[in-house]
Amino acid sequence: MVSSPPLKSQPTAGCRFFIKENPIAEQEFRVNEGIRVPEVRVIGAAGENLGVLLVRQAILAAREAELDLVEVSPNAAPPVCRIMDFGKFLYEREKKDREAKKAQVKIEIKEIRLRPKTNEAHRGFKVEDARRWILQGHKVRVTIKFRGREMDYPEIALEDLREIAQSLSDIAVIEQSPMMEGRTMLVVMGPGKSKLVKKEGDKPEQA
Repeated sequence: MVSSPPLKSQPTAGCRFFIKENPIAEQEFRVNEGIRVPEVRVIGAAGENLGVLLVRQAILAAREAELDLVEVSPNAAPPVCRIMDFGKFLYEREKKDREAKKAQVKIEIKEIRLRPKTNEAHRGFKVEDARRWILQGHKVRVTIKFRGREMDYPEIALEDLREIAQSLSDIAVIEQSPMMEGRTMLVVMGPGKSKLVKKEGDKPEQA
């Protein structure tokens, strides 16, 4: 079909702009003359079924509406196309993606490191760090590292972890019960509702 001036209509120009800015979108969709099948099933701009048309007829219908013909279901027989403002469609999709990313909470695992019999004041500072991180939505790994013969008294470290878990039980739940990794005993805590925290906070007492 011979190209005509309507090909340079504003919606098509906008469409080209977004395709240029979004190579992924270009790979995902075939638009207008990029649709290489003889006939397609067409959904109109208002959602009406226009039936099966020759692709050149479908493109003409889109031009007359100053919109784009977009292949939305390439694996159908025949492929399904929709008449729409493709540039606006990509813009709205990108906007939703950006909003979804903003809504996602990036959860990091922070860590506080202690030793068996760490003095109470120093441990208090560390626990306050853990509290601040949990309130920010992060998980916290509490580790106690043993040296030399300290390995003979794991119950000391376990008691420290129990006390820390209890002190944070109003805002956190235990996600990984106390366990040994080499010469280190650790527990992992994460944000939790207060009603659930007390129930989970009892776990160290049974470890």
